[in-house]
Amino acid sequence: MEDNELAEQPVVDESRKIVQEFVFLLEKSKQLFNGLRDLPQYGNIQWQSYFARSFDVYTKLWKYQQDNREVLENVYGLKRWQIGEIASKIGQLYYHYYLRTSETNYLHEALSFYSAIRERGYFSKLSKETGSELVVKKLRYYARNIVVCLLLRLMDNVKELTKELKRFVEEYKATPDVDDGPEWSLVLGEVEAFVEADQLVTVLDEKSRHITVTNRFKDGMLLSADSTLMGHLKLQDALIVGNCHEQVKFSELTLDMYHMLQTLEREPTLSRDTSKEANSEPRRRSNPHKYLLYKPTFSQFTTYLSTAMKELPEDGALLLYLSADAARPPPQSKGEDVAYDMGGVSTNIKQDGRDNTKRKSVLLKDANCIHPGDLYPFTRRPLFLVVESPTSDSFRNFPNLFGQPLVSLMSPSNLPNFLQDDSLDKGNLFTVFLHSPLAGFCCVSSIPDVQVELWTNCQAMVNKILAEMDSQIVKSKTVDVAFKQFFSDDFLRLLILRFCFCHITLKYHRGFKHSTYYPQSFPDLQGHDVLELQLVHKLLLDLAAMLDVRPIYLELGDLE
Repeated sequence: MEDNELAEQPVVDESRKIVQEFVFLLEKSKQLFNGLRDLPQYGNIQWQSYFARSFDVYTKLWKYQQDNREVLENVYGLKRWQIGEIASKIGQLYYHYYLRTSETNYLHEALSFYSAIRERGYFSKLSKETGSELVVKKLRYYARNIVVCLLLRLMDNVKELTKELKRFVEEYKATPDVDDGPEWSLVLGEVEAFVEADQLVTVLDEKSRHITVTNRFKDGMLLSADSTLMGHLKLQDALIVGNCHEQVKFSELTLDMYHMLQTLEREPTLSRDTSKEANSEPRRRSNPHKYLLYKPTFSQFTTYLSTAMKELPEDGALLLYLSADAARPPPQSKGEDVAYDMGGVSTNIKQDGRDNTKRKSVLLKDANCIHPGDLYPFTRRPLFLVVESPTSDSFRNFPNLFGQPLVSLMSPSNLPNFLQDDSLDKGNLFTVFLHSPLAGFCCVSSIPDVQVELWTNCQAMVNKILAEMDSQIVKSKTVDVAFKQFFSDDFLRLLILRFCFCHITLKYHRGFKHSTYYPQSFPDLQGHDVLELQLVHKLLLDLAAMLDVRPIYLELGDLE
């Protein structure tokens, strides 16, 4: 053997070792990633160690391919799309970690990897020539990137990504022997409809350009300095259920679910650059953990709800948000049993025509309907209920079975004619108020757009109104103690105050003249001083004057 051959042998051996180690890490990462699908989506404990192992392996894999890129490209034949696939899976890990923890910082972590894929063109050369399977990887990456940007309210990013996705979908559909082209057209249509519908009110800068506003919780939203609160509860878990079959949705997320998801999150802090590594260190949770259930069956619903209840700490509270189609009581029902005869909400009704009609004629109640009585066992722990449905008022009576705090906030069961046609276009009105009181005020006042300076000033006025009601609830001797027990949690406190704002806005609006147009609560807040404050009425009129819609609202003393 010649000298140069002897010199090359250690190099070959070293290259072989590098490839072997990379293949080992790659296969291990795939096994762990696939294993995530087998983990139950409910529960907060058992998944953490598995995610930690997954992050650890992907961290090593990402760094290893960076440190040995030349050898892997020349010897293993590493392609840029394969690097992109690794980065995409790390982004998915962070996204699912966000779903498990509700920490919005992890969305930034996911975004950094997704952005690196696009900026470095890892998938740029994937086209019909490289095979439809690889093109689908690119389309899925774009869909996931859009979801993350939507959750972070990066609407300019969403529009750019949607434009690119549209071009790639058209190219993909032109590929011979492709049979899932219509499915990708449907995904694209959902994205475009969702983005358009999410523009509750257009906020414009001085050059009439659209500005994206966020309605996540920020420090300073609650202006009351009074600390003599009776409660000690903290919102630990939130179960967000959606099934409005006519409502715009994307990626099993309806507009109502999307709005409530953001309402229950704090504004994220800026994240570090994660394009070079994955990080398995969990942060301290500042947001309640959330389960998202789109059209769940009754068994799925109760499984998630019971698991969340089981894991509540001693001072924990659970929020249940139901945005669903009406499940009305059968005609022969006498309405004597408030637990099951008053109707409820339907979370998984089938739209299958003849069979569904036949089933309805035989059965008295839909098997996947959630009745108030179904929630009785879960009132053993502090429960905060929000119902968005035409039959929401069926949840207006609960027996005091276990002496635990229980509050139910219910949407109006009807809307005036001038709102009914557009009631689902931008999400249900009650949820809009809970998400953004000012946006809700603009919607019922027929205000499509607002200049940013005026929006900021109006937002300050809304905060002033909320602070006045906040102070009144704390001091009131007539408001049920259940409300005050939930007042120690920022999110629940804000929901109660926004409910009150919604109620007084609709009460003083000249177009809302029927009691079914108003939201309700259990325990009942109607007739209490917090909803009858003259100062609040005056401030509401000041807000209407700022937006030049004062004639729409009743003057002081006009309400009988």
